[in-house]
Amino acid sequence: MTRPFRLFIVAGEASGDALGARFVARLRAVLGDRPLELSGVGGEALIAEGLHSVFPQEDIAVMGFGPVVARLPLLLRRMSDTARAAAVLKPDLLLTIDAPDFSLRVAKKVRRLAPSIPIAHWVCPSVWAWRQGRARRMKPHVDRILALLPFEPAALERLGGPETVYVGHPLIERLQDYRPGPDEAIRRDDAAEPTILVLPGSRRSEVRHLMPPFGEAVALVAAQLPQARFVLPAVPRLVEAITQLTADWRIKPKIVMGEAAKLAAFREARAALAASGTVTLELALSQVPTVAAYRGAAWEAMLARRLIKLPSVILPNLIIGESVVPEFIQDEASPQALANALLAATADGPARQRQLDGFVKVEQSMRSAGPSPAANAVDAALALVREPAGG
Repeated sequence: MTRPFRLFIVAGEASGDALGARFVARLRAVLGDRPLELSGVGGEALIAEGLHSVFPQEDIAVMGFGPVVARLPLLLRRMSDTARAAAVLKPDLLLTIDAPDFSLRVAKKVRRLAPSIPIAHWVCPSVWAWRQGRARRMKPHVDRILALLPFEPAALERLGGPETVYVGHPLIERLQDYRPGPDEAIRRDDAAEPTILVLPGSRRSEVRHLMPPFGEAVALVAAQLPQARFVLPAVPRLVEAITQLTADWRIKPKIVMGEAAKLAAFREARAALAASGTVTLELALSQVPTVAAYRGAAWEAMLARRLIKLPSVILPNLIIGESVVPEFIQDEASPQALANALLAATADGPARQRQLDGFVKVEQSMRSAGPSPAANAVDAALALVREPAGG
């Protein structure tokens, strides 16, 4: 009888759970008739693939300083539980996914308890942006990083981190969801009556800081483009807060909720005003010229300036090494500055065209790993099984 392939997988949050499920589906195809024994920590998607979860994913799926501190004793216990379970199983491969503060501590414990287990980590921590010393500290206990962004392998090599392979970003598999059909393209091409997205972020704190200047910027743009239509895709948990924060806006956006409504808005949008973050990459791949902004507490901004040593924090800019998406940080994100940049991004002209040309380069770079990040991730991880741990 063929011995099962043993995979121990650690996915600490919903996005990692989804990535893990795609990895497992591809791994089954590669293994063919060989059985797969799946253990670790995951949520609904991985459990549906047959994962026996050591404990409920909800135990460790926490975000924010306060919630983490409140649950710290449980988190520390779950780190030890996970590492011991992996060491006892002695899997052919340990795959940790994102959630680096949890996952990489588990990897470190497993390397100490069972040094022969190959360890791959999917989704590179943002060591290229801040806390760069983490790159070198990962190297002893992570054999290979599977990166979502094309510039990360060179960045990790420069910082002395683990070997890193660019496997591609899941967004590449969904380009058709973001690109307009014929009717939506007509709407997108209308510079006189444009659809403009307002994207203040998915975290309560950034929404609170960005909504006031965004509201004033929208009013200034509407004064120049009275036929413009403003659409605000909101995550469900923030709809009530966003509704309250837009109550006194002179020009109220249409608030939509859910993934389908968000994608429909992306497909017809001509321009966007967005919080800096992953959404700027979604907009670039959707070919929507964007104005990006960040505002936070004064102490957060001061700390960020000390820690982040990059010419830009906008992903499309980092991917191609050009500042094509204008970004406004803290006091720079004034309503007038945002409105001026948004009008330029909306109107046909050099500012808009520069972004569109840059987005072509972003897509080319993002596609360079091939069409299936999950397939690439499986190939890169399985190569460790055929190599000695540590490369």
